[in-house]
Amino acid sequence: MSKKEITLGFSPCPNDCFIFDALIHQKIDTKEYSFIPVIEDVETLNKMALDCKLDVTKLSYHAYLYCQHNYVYLNSGSALGYGCGPLIITHSEDIKKNFSDLDFQKNLKILIPGELTTANYLLKIFFPNIINKTTVLFSEIEDLLVSKQFDAGLIIHENRFTYKEKGLLLIHDLGELWEKETRLPIPLGGIMAKKFLSKETICEIEQIIRSSIVYAFENTADVMPFVKQHAQAMDEEVMKKHIDLYVNQFSIDLGEEGKKAIEYFCRI
Repeated sequence: MSKKEITLGFSPCPNDCFIFDALIHQKIDTKEYSFIPVIEDVETLNKMALDCKLDVTKLSYHAYLYCQHNYVYLNSGSALGYGCGPLIITHSEDIKKNFSDLDFQKNLKILIPGELTTANYLLKIFFPNIINKTTVLFSEIEDLLVSKQFDAGLIIHENRFTYKEKGLLLIHDLGELWEKETRLPIPLGGIMAKKFLSKETICEIEQIIRSSIVYAFENTADVMPFVKQHAQAMDEEVMKKHIDLYVNQFSIDLGEEGKKAIEYFCRI
């Protein structure tokens, strides 16, 4: 009997490849489903979700605010936690020193990794005076700052482990600001399923993703080749730090604390 095909969107970042390797390569029981991977940058996935293109997809929780009529978040697969928020960085001590000045913020040229990213949403919440934004691929932000073409950048993913070695300076950790205000983990991205799928199907997919994560934790050496395949030239130590930070207990199951954080995020 042929399996039911489910399109599955996720990013090439180490945490997503770590989570989904066992699932898409059928190293675990995927029941009656065959998952068709669509691997794209998270902002591309965000835009695809606006058009409801994928059955199941990784999505920024900011983008989810605009897709709730079509998608429901799953209890497994999220990037959500403490100490993992986006960072505002710069190449200049003067910019860092003057950043708190509200008029100064209005004139800053800042790079962001996407309009629909949770990072940009947090920037709007905590620094609404920053309006001169340029969207680029997240992996380009550091080099553009090093070349001093822009004043500051909003970084996500593995860049939080590499910006210092490029001589760049931290201005603010938006995750810390979120945690200080809410006392909750920060919901960065989650796995969403189309609402037209049956409740039974959504529940089964949720369980399969959970099994895929557990398999990855128990068989890390087995899933790392897939992670490395999509990590390009990323240092292996950075890959490991990335996975350790973004794949955690909340990824296996949101629990009450994780759900509370998402519900709070959706209300503000």
